[in-house]
Amino acid sequence: MASSSTRADWLVPAALIALSAVPVVAGAVRVGELASGSAVTPENARFFAAPVPVVLHILAATPYCLLGALQFSAGLRRRRPAWHRRSGRVLAPLGIVAALTGVWMTLSYDLPDVDGGPLGALGLLRLGFGTAMAACIVLGFAAIRRGRVAAHRAWMMRGYAIGVAAGTQVLTSVPWLVAVGEMGETSRALTMGAGWVVNLAVAEWVIRARPVRAGRGPAPAVPAARA
Repeated sequence: MASSSTRADWLVPAALIALSAVPVVAGAVRVGELASGSAVTPENARFFAAPVPVVLHILAATPYCLLGALQFSAGLRRRRPAWHRRSGRVLAPLGIVAALTGVWMTLSYDLPDVDGGPLGALGLLRLGFGTAMAACIVLGFAAIRRGRVAAHRAWMMRGYAIGVAAGTQVLTSVPWLVAVGEMGETSRALTMGAGWVVNLAVAEWVIRARPVRAGRGPAPAVPAARA
């Protein structure tokens, strides 16, 4: 029974790490490309021209997604509450940097035509969700400072849901690419937007399915089957 419970407790973190795998690997490849001075192509020219925002984004988003997944282990939170607090103090600024550099890239980079520019549909989605992610993290931090555990968990979960949407966007884009082929500006905005919407919908369902008693201290453990 204990072994089964332990496996279930790690199911959600493992699934979130797997969801983050594609964007994390893609980010590592991009940083390696910039560090090694690979050939400049039309697809990567904007990153070579201004590497700071993309490098900061990758270096912040990678640990935010991977380390953040461990926060969903109720057993780990219960056994190591000090670790939960310390890692949270690291994750909050990382998440804000990841969110704001995403906004920075949207506003400053010469994006591909299919992305529609910063004021196109996808650009506005990126600006909106990037700003919302940073706001969720700030609200989550403010909530725990006031001892509002339930609100802290809810806001942090929403911020994380937005942050890992890059992985979900792979899943929402592949069916279109397989069935239809090349995307246009509208279809790309729709499939990318679907990734954010799906993640936030799941986060809201979880938040409402397991309300947490407000109070001070680390978030209490939640049955893993409902995590």
